[in-house]
Amino acid sequence: MTITVAVDAMGGDVGLKVTVPASIRFLQDYPHVHLILVGDEAAIREELVRARAPQDRIRVQAASEVVGMDEAPQSALKNKKDSSMRVAINLVKEGRAQAAVSAGNTGALMATARFVLKTIPGIDRPAIAKLMPNMRGLSCVLDLGANVDSSPEQLLQFGIMGAELVSRVLGKDNPTVGLLNVGSEEIKGNETAKQAAELFKESELNFYGNVEGNDIYKGTVDVIVTDGFTGNVALKASEGLAKMVATFLREEFTRNWWTRLCALAAMPVLNRFRERVDTRRYNGASLIGLRGIVVKSHGGADVTGFRFALVQAYEEAHSNVIGHITDRVAHQIENLKRPESSATE
Repeated sequence: MTITVAVDAMGGDVGLKVTVPASIRFLQDYPHVHLILVGDEAAIREELVRARAPQDRIRVQAASEVVGMDEAPQSALKNKKDSSMRVAINLVKEGRAQAAVSAGNTGALMATARFVLKTIPGIDRPAIAKLMPNMRGLSCVLDLGANVDSSPEQLLQFGIMGAELVSRVLGKDNPTVGLLNVGSEEIKGNETAKQAAELFKESELNFYGNVEGNDIYKGTVDVIVTDGFTGNVALKASEGLAKMVATFLREEFTRNWWTRLCALAAMPVLNRFRERVDTRRYNGASLIGLRGIVVKSHGGADVTGFRFALVQAYEEAHSNVIGHITDRVAHQIENLKRPESSATE
């Protein structure tokens, strides 16, 4: 099966200067994938010619509008029906693309994607899910900002979606799922967390129990579930910490001639360290729970970062994550109904 990815070529802080070269690099590594670049047709074609892009696997879809990075989601949804973001998502709905990628306004992307694609049956709200590095590899954390408040039932839905994402994209059978809390003990947390934990125990998920913030990077579990408020705070704090560590290292290694000499000797180790903590390699968050694949790239991503967002979209489409989530949710709903039907009988 040939995978086609629709790219919002105009989205992000830079737009075409990032999306076009990133798309070309991506195609070089994935020879069986096709891309549809959406946006200002003349500008895109000019950029493609300048970059000497392969013409056989790239198509251009015209879109006359662009959603601003600070534009209100409802305004974009109502007034920008021919935006590059909207048209890219429409291509997924129409089946002309199996996934869409955008570095544009997160709120507008979520609002538009939810309006156009709708949610999977049994899923109340889509979530933002991201594969994050830890000491054992990668784990999926969700929700990262789509839902500030989440009910226990919605947290369970997040757990099901996260488990399927990890299972299909990372190839982990029966991944462990943890519920982010203020302590690992069952008595810890608010009522929502306690009720959610009970639902997780009754589900068919491989529920580990409560986990704490430091478990995200220990790799204690494969999937970490939380509400969007807590998840977004954890994500932004992590990004800030990574920048602080990089700044401190640079300052210390350039303090004087001796530390510069030490930096030269340690360069192989520093380069490897930089590669392992490079946030660009983990760029690309999934708007999971929709009836189509939509991946959000960081607005400030460079060419390398945006390429990884394209990779994430491809991996989800190639492994049919949507189909597996749909089946798993339907199975979970059926299991929850069985006790009621038995009691009625």
